[in-house]
Amino acid sequence: MKFIAEKLISFITTIIFVSLITFLAIQVLPGDPSLLILGTEGDPASREIIREQLGLNENIVVRYFKWIIGVFRGDLGQSIRYSVPVRDLISDALPLTLWLAFLAVILSLVISIPLGIGLAVKGGSVLDLLGSLIMQIGMSVPAFWIGILLIQLFAVKLQWLPPGGYGSFVSFILPVLALALPRAAVLTRVVRANMLDEFREDYLRTARSKGLPQGKVLYKHALRNVAISIFTVAGIHLTQLLVGTIVIEQVFSLPGLGQLLLAAVLQRDLPLVQGLVFIGAVLILTANLCFDFLIAALDPRVRFE
Repeated sequence: MKFIAEKLISFITTIIFVSLITFLAIQVLPGDPSLLILGTEGDPASREIIREQLGLNENIVVRYFKWIIGVFRGDLGQSIRYSVPVRDLISDALPLTLWLAFLAVILSLVISIPLGIGLAVKGGSVLDLLGSLIMQIGMSVPAFWIGILLIQLFAVKLQWLPPGGYGSFVSFILPVLALALPRAAVLTRVVRANMLDEFREDYLRTARSKGLPQGKVLYKHALRNVAISIFTVAGIHLTQLLVGTIVIEQVFSLPGLGQLLLAAVLQRDLPLVQGLVFIGAVLILTANLCFDFLIAALDPRVRFE
């Protein structure tokens, strides 16, 4: 319970700190938000309307507390360009981004765990060297380039899958592959390196000497001990993807958080930018908290250290 309480207190404190940084970065540091939204060509009357709409005539401390109280009530403000609540825009785009991130991480785990174990078993062989080379290439190629290649192959030449858009589950296949493959290369390397370390441990030699099947030795004993390293890296990948799918969403024309953030920045919709930045930070913190609990469940020593 102490471990959970400490994590939750840290989580809430960090959210409050992030809300303050987000507010200052969007509404204070760039200068007058009304001037930023309308530009130098905006007339004073329009600028005054924007200032009144955003509450810029009030004291900055009052503005912050009004905004943060509204956030905890589920009110992220009103979008200037779309004239709808920011909450509604984010709730429409959020599920797509969450699906992309989770599916990409799950697929990368499905690919990397058996592949990493297989390369570790064949350590030092030609197959292992070839696999290591492919992993290096996979880690160096950007996801958007993989996405373009996948579109050319499966959408243009073979015409098996749609090149983009958001209509059904099929439209997720190519973007999820584009996101998962580079991360699968990283995870495969992590699995391989950790499994090679485990092979040198005495308990594995003992398990083999007892005549346990190879699969049971690898997946029940060795993999269980390297699971923390694997899920730690997977957690990092998930947090990156929750706010890092902008380019892939552009390539595949997917209306996720990345597309929405890009449109908000280009249209200088500050309330929407502010809401998206804050929600993105909350998503990252929530994912980190969940993976902390997962790692603590996998290894009880984490809770006591």
